[in-house]
Amino acid sequence: MTDTARPFIAACAQMRSTRDPAENRDAAVRLVREASDAGAHYVQTPEMTALVERERARLFAAVHAQDDDPLIATMRDVARERGIVVHIGSLALKEGDKIANRAIVIDRAGDIVATYDKVHLFDVDLPNGESWRESATYTGGERAVLAPTPWGLLGLSICYDVRFAYLYRALAEAGASFLSAPAAFTRQTGEAHWQVLQRARAIETGSFMISAAQGGLHADGRETYGHSIIVDPWGRVLAEAGDAPGVILATIDPALVADARQRIPTLAHTRRFVVDRSAEAVAARAATA
Repeated sequence: MTDTARPFIAACAQMRSTRDPAENRDAAVRLVREASDAGAHYVQTPEMTALVERERARLFAAVHAQDDDPLIATMRDVARERGIVVHIGSLALKEGDKIANRAIVIDRAGDIVATYDKVHLFDVDLPNGESWRESATYTGGERAVLAPTPWGLLGLSICYDVRFAYLYRALAEAGASFLSAPAAFTRQTGEAHWQVLQRARAIETGSFMISAAQGGLHADGRETYGHSIIVDPWGRVLAEAGDAPGVILATIDPALVADARQRIPTLAHTRRFVVDRSAEAVAARAATA
């Protein structure tokens, strides 16, 4: 049996990252090893694994370029040591005068096989008074990315991306069987939308959705929702965390992807169309007559 047909165990390492990159690195390594000890073949950490920091100056002072980042180097060693795939959900990495919010996928030999920069930046004012302007600090990505794994292609995304269904459809149409949206969702938006968005992206594409999250009250004052989640291609929740740091695991059977896509073949039924605005134009002309 080839790896692409063989079930494997996926894990999400839920964290509560602080302002101390060394402390967060140790926590991430501990959780990845805990997941490996429990039988995981693939382990994903959340968005902003190495540092959760709202203050721009402190963030810039603490982050590195990709080639110099100590957490990446450590996770490459862990992946090689354990013979597992490690998916760093995202890190803040220096990219010119801004910062990239970048996912890193490391194979079982410890090599980086894919990187992805978050495309959709979170610029919002929430009803509870929270205001976020990611575009002031981060540079948005311009590529959708498929990461090779021993079991098939993994579609990469990060946090706010999960609200943009077309990204996941494009990844699935390009061959992804597994999708991911590691996150640091705010508690307010997470309570309202996190699980339903994860399930929707899985159902729409007939894919597994695997998303590790930050959870709890962080040292910089933000509060994240947690609830790391693994969803099967039929939309069933296979595992879900609360808001505390820890590990969740689930068996991922690639055969379920083909089964779901055969039962509800929406990817095969895609039809291109144009938006007809002629009725709107007629109404506008009538209004000015």
